[in-house]
Amino acid sequence: MTALDWRAWLQRGLNLWRSSLQLRTVAITVALTTVAVTIISGYMSISIATNLYEDRKQQVLAEARQATANAQQLFDNAVTPTGAIDLDAANSTAGTTVLAAQSNPGGTEYAIQRTEGQSSAQVLTPTATRDFDSSAISEELTAAVAADDGRVHSQAVELTSPDGTTDPGIVVGGAIEVPTAGQYELYLVYNISDVQQTLDFVQQTLLLGSLLLVLTIGLVTYVVVRLAITPVRVAAETAEKLADGQLEERIPERGQDVIATLARSFNRMADSLQSQITQLAELSRVQQRFVSDVSHELRTPLTTIRLAGDVLFDQRADFAPSTARTAELLRTQVERFESMLSDLLEMSRFDAGAVQLDTEPTNLVRLVEDSLEAIRPIADAKGSELRLVAPGGYFEADVDARRIRRILQNLLGNAVDHGEGRPLVVHVDSDADSVAIAVRDYGIGMTPAQLERVFDRFWRADPSRQRSTGGTGLGLAIATEDTVLHAGVLDVWSIPGEGTCFRLTLPRRAGGEVRSFPLDLPPAEPLDSGAIETSPLLSAGVDDE
Repeated sequence: MTALDWRAWLQRGLNLWRSSLQLRTVAITVALTTVAVTIISGYMSISIATNLYEDRKQQVLAEARQATANAQQLFDNAVTPTGAIDLDAANSTAGTTVLAAQSNPGGTEYAIQRTEGQSSAQVLTPTATRDFDSSAISEELTAAVAADDGRVHSQAVELTSPDGTTDPGIVVGGAIEVPTAGQYELYLVYNISDVQQTLDFVQQTLLLGSLLLVLTIGLVTYVVVRLAITPVRVAAETAEKLADGQLEERIPERGQDVIATLARSFNRMADSLQSQITQLAELSRVQQRFVSDVSHELRTPLTTIRLAGDVLFDQRADFAPSTARTAELLRTQVERFESMLSDLLEMSRFDAGAVQLDTEPTNLVRLVEDSLEAIRPIADAKGSELRLVAPGGYFEADVDARRIRRILQNLLGNAVDHGEGRPLVVHVDSDADSVAIAVRDYGIGMTPAQLERVFDRFWRADPSRQRSTGGTGLGLAIATEDTVLHAGVLDVWSIPGEGTCFRLTLPRRAGGEVRSFPLDLPPAEPLDSGAIETSPLLSAGVDDE
């Protein structure tokens, strides 16, 4: 399996872990149970092993003391009234005496050895059983026995059998004083493989019991979690369907427990939401129809008023000054009314889903230049200098030029109205996938609360401010809808006292999507802050694709 396959499997596992509460609950429960059972079983195993070994050790020590005492008594009794002793006969009898003191004579090996560094009138021939392993006696044990402190000493060892296997064992040594021959050492070797077999059986039982316990807890957890999670999963799926518009979906109600209570409460909530959503949808349709009908109905009288107003405006030179001023005001307000009516009609078309794009390859730099020229008279009246920053690139994109021009007119109009007479900079840049236009002013800016509502319908940041470009509160809402039609992104940055920047990012090809943002928000300043007020127009070279 390749590294890519491993990563794919790992990613699937991570996704399953994140998405499945049931898996996480069962896995965590089994893991914690395994840790707890392992600790408990380990403690029990160590405790049982210690107790078995200590019990057997005490038994061995008791037998060794008895054997040492018997051997000492044998040698003491072997002395004749004349003070002589038959060492060979006593040595021969000593082995039988030592083995007679053991509870398991066939499993015990012994040896009688002379303590080094002695001189005596007689020497007892060292003796040992045939299978006695002298390598089991360590130097530490020999030194402790040779000290002859009246005690027996033991040491745990591994015993190697003729077939090469090893068994646990205990070596016990004690000192014996042989008349006329000096000090000798009695060593007894005990094979305690029966204790190891008992311990292995106990450990296997503990291991099997632990595994069965963990599996049982895991199975019980799975069943319990499934019983608890299934209703939650059903509720989540039903909620998803409700969110997708399937308002008739409900949770099945069974029983009288808390899950059934949850289902009934959820269904009542869904009934209430369905009723309210249906009512709001009906009201929205009525509202949209009302706006659409009123807007269309107002077209005819507005056209008549416009014609009459134009006639009066053209003849204002023949009127008295107050009447002439009235004709001028009438024409201005009719134009504003006509603009607002056009915005309302456009919003009604968006709401009805009756808007289509008419895209064609368009040079956005040229489009921006045309929009700047269109708003230049208003900007000059406000004292705002217009600047264009276009470093060159893939500026041609498949767009509906009329709608993009409308977006720019809204953004530029807002920048002029709120720019406080300071320069207005338009940035245009692109990459292979996207084209971006940023409109930056250095005016009053907006607060975070205002930024949250800047794209809402009929909302204005400051209705009391004098505007030069209308002001129905629908401009940015329409710009947002036009951006969505192009699968683009319209976002905003603003800080009070530092100005505002709107950034329009569009895919270069119709049907594409925005994958990158060629311009930062706000874009890097073409000039330092000290030169903002007086620098001349910036217009970099434009490279057509």
